[in-house]
Amino acid sequence: MDPLFRARFNAEFDDAAVVRYRNDLEQRIGCSVGFRVAETPIFLSNDFRKRVTAAGEGILAQLCDPARLAPMRAAVPERYRVPRPTALPTIAILDFGAVLAADGTVVPRLIELQGFPSLMAFETMQGDAWEAALQGVEGLGGAWTYRFAGRDRDAFLALAREVVVGAHEPENVVLLDLDPPSQKTYCDFAATQKLLGVDPVAPEALVQRGRRLFRRDARGREVAVERIYNRIIVDELERSGATLPFDLREDLDVEWTPHPDWFFMWSKYSLPFLDHPAVPKTRFLSDVHDLPADLETAYVLKPLFSFAGGGVNVKPTASDVAAIPHEARGAWCLQERVEYGSVIRAPDGGDAKVEVRLMYLRPDDALDFSPAINLCRLTRGAMVGVNYNRDMPWTGSSIGLWRDEVAR
Repeated sequence: MDPLFRARFNAEFDDAAVVRYRNDLEQRIGCSVGFRVAETPIFLSNDFRKRVTAAGEGILAQLCDPARLAPMRAAVPERYRVPRPTALPTIAILDFGAVLAADGTVVPRLIELQGFPSLMAFETMQGDAWEAALQGVEGLGGAWTYRFAGRDRDAFLALAREVVVGAHEPENVVLLDLDPPSQKTYCDFAATQKLLGVDPVAPEALVQRGRRLFRRDARGREVAVERIYNRIIVDELERSGATLPFDLREDLDVEWTPHPDWFFMWSKYSLPFLDHPAVPKTRFLSDVHDLPADLETAYVLKPLFSFAGGGVNVKPTASDVAAIPHEARGAWCLQERVEYGSVIRAPDGGDAKVEVRLMYLRPDDALDFSPAINLCRLTRGAMVGVNYNRDMPWTGSSIGLWRDEVAR
C-alpha cells in the first residue's frame, strides 16, 4: 500500500520475472506450492504497519485478560480437552482486512483470529524469494524485511525454534497433521523441515507405550516424541473420519505447541468477547433473537470452528439462519461485514483487496507475545483465501514487505 513502490513494481515487473520468482520459491522449499501464489508482494506503508500492529497489541491484551479468558474455556468440547492446558498459547494469529476509511486512509479491521499455527516457515521462504526477485528491478533493489521487531533472519528463526522445538532436539519434535503430503499446506511442512529440522508426521506413524509416544525416523530408528507442533484441524479430523492412536484426554508425557485447547478458545468463538475499534461487532447466533433488518447486506454468518473460510456465508438470509437448528446455533456467529478496500492497483488497471495476517510467537517461559512475521492474501472476489478466485491474476498468497536497512 506504499504508492511509490507499487508504481515502480507495476512499471518494471513482467510475466517472465513472476515465473522466475515462483520457480525460485519452489526451489527454496524443495516442493511445489499447493495453492495460488500472487504475482506481487504487498509493500506495507509505515502508517498501515503502525496501525495494524497497534490494533494487534490492543486485541491481544484483551484476549489475555483473565476475565475474558474464563468464559472462552467453554469453547473446548469435552472429547477434545487435553490435560495440562497452558496459561496462553505459544502462537497467536490475527487476520486484518485492509479497509478504506472515510478520509481515504487504509485502516485494519479484524476478520478472524487463531490460537493455532500458520504458514510461518513458508512465509520465510516467500519473503526471501521476493527480496531476491526485487534486486533486479529498478528502484526496488536493496534490503527489505517481512519480520517485525527489527529482527534479522537469524534472530527470527531463533525465536521460531524456541516456539516450535522448545528445549528439545528437533528429532524428538514432530509436526503433526493428517496425511501431511496430501495437505495443500505441505509446502510449509517442507519449509519447516528445512529451517527447523522438524519432520511432518501423520498420527498413524505414532506408537503409544504407557504415557509416552514414539515414531520411526527416516533411518528406521525408533525415536521418542517429546513435543508436538500441532497442525491438526479438528473439523478436518471429524470430516475425514480419521482416528488418533491415542486419546487426547489422556495425560501423556508430551508437550504441545500450541496446546490444542487454544484452537477452540482463540478462534471466532472469542470475537464476541472483544471490544476494540478494529473488531467488528460479533454475536453468537444463539444470542441473536431478532435478526437485523440489513442482515443480507451488512452481516456475515460464520461457523465458529471451520478453517480456511469453510461454511462462511457472506450474504446470509433469514432462511439461512432458520435452517440452523436452535441447539446448534451456539456453534455459529453473526458478524458485521467488513468491506475490504480496493487498495492494490494491478497492471491491468483493476484493483485487488488485501488481508494481512500477523503471526505472534511466545516461547514457553515468556510472559508476552512478540510480533514475528506476516502473511498476506489478495482477492478480487467476495471471499479472501487461497481456496477462492484461484484462476484470477493478482490473487492468492503473498507477503508484506517494507524497507529495513538493519534487517539483511
